[in-house]
Amino acid sequence: MDGSSLGPAVVDRRIRHGTPAFRRTNLALFSSGFATFGLLYCVQPLLPAFSRGFGVDAAASSLALSLTTGVLAVGMLFAGAISDALGRKPVMLVSLLGSALLVLLTAVAPNWTTLLVLRALLGITLAGLPAVAMTYLSEEVHGESIGFAMGLYIGGNAIGGMGGRLISGFVADHASWRVAVGIIGVLGLVSAALVARGLPPSRHFERRRVDPRAFLASFAMLFRDKGLPWLFAEGFLLMGAFVTIYNYVAFRLLAAPFSLSQSHVGAIFTVYVVGVIGSAWIGSIADRLGRRRVLWATLALMLAGVALTASASLVAIVAGIAMLTFGFFGGHSIASSWVGKRAPFARAHASSFYLFSYYMGSSIAGSLGGIAWTWGGWNGVVGYVAVLVLAGLAIALKLRAVTPFASAA
Repeated sequence: MDGSSLGPAVVDRRIRHGTPAFRRTNLALFSSGFATFGLLYCVQPLLPAFSRGFGVDAAASSLALSLTTGVLAVGMLFAGAISDALGRKPVMLVSLLGSALLVLLTAVAPNWTTLLVLRALLGITLAGLPAVAMTYLSEEVHGESIGFAMGLYIGGNAIGGMGGRLISGFVADHASWRVAVGIIGVLGLVSAALVARGLPPSRHFERRRVDPRAFLASFAMLFRDKGLPWLFAEGFLLMGAFVTIYNYVAFRLLAAPFSLSQSHVGAIFTVYVVGVIGSAWIGSIADRLGRRRVLWATLALMLAGVALTASASLVAIVAGIAMLTFGFFGGHSIASSWVGKRAPFARAHASSFYLFSYYMGSSIAGSLGGIAWTWGGWNGVVGYVAVLVLAGLAIALKLRAVTPFASAA
């Protein structure tokens, strides 16, 4: 048969690793990830300062973070549908600009109630970026490069989380928490400008109007899949374990016998660098070996790290936090890219619900960690987090037996 009768070959124009478009895309989304997590987590090392300055206990001070992540989680459910109607890049850009402005207002909040209201509003504006960024990557990046690209994006999250914590801790020690938060807000504005100039427009986006019935039906469809509900639960447990350790480690290290300064505690968050390495490296390994073969190992590494933080040695505690961070970002990179590949017909909704679960883990599990701290000190926190990680490990092992969907495994 004449090969010409088969018609013209279909060329896949999705962005591939090694091209200029790939570099521009990842620079822009790395910047957006940096801003998102810097704006979100800059308050985490400041929780003891909030506790002292506003006269609230450790569990109440954690509301400055858990309230934001709780509202953010709900907003995630709608962010994908809004971006379906308005476009990916416009939603991401408005999200960044609005979030940066709210953080600047937080720096001048006159009382605890106002601060919490502003942090709750921040959850709404931030919701427009993470789920949409994941969907953008799933649509625009070639399947052979998606794991690496997702890893780089999550690496930007890691750098932003580290930078936000490090800068706020250092500045608060030498000036005040208000100056620290204001600086993070300015950095958010700079990142928004980088995204506006550098992120390529969508080529594979198809605009859809918001249909409430179809919206609900799409979410219902996700739960008929054998793997997606378990991946959603995995996101909850991964983030819940991770954020609990980071929420309360400052309370432990500022107190005797360590008695570290705010700057020194903030410097410990430089272990986020291993998260950058872990997310990209483990993401690329998962592309080659399969996600089901790698995910469980990241949970096992997290469990070992949690156990190390129970030590009385500062070196062992920092090493444990580094192991936890490496495993967490690697696991999140695998789970988030796996969600996009298992839901080819409802990617925005799948990404939104994964991140809903992920940030609810931060909000609910992070707040419950305060009860564990009050009840049993650091050993109570370690025991509580170990239970979360063990549950995540059980799910990762279960996912090894789930039937692959297309190229999702």
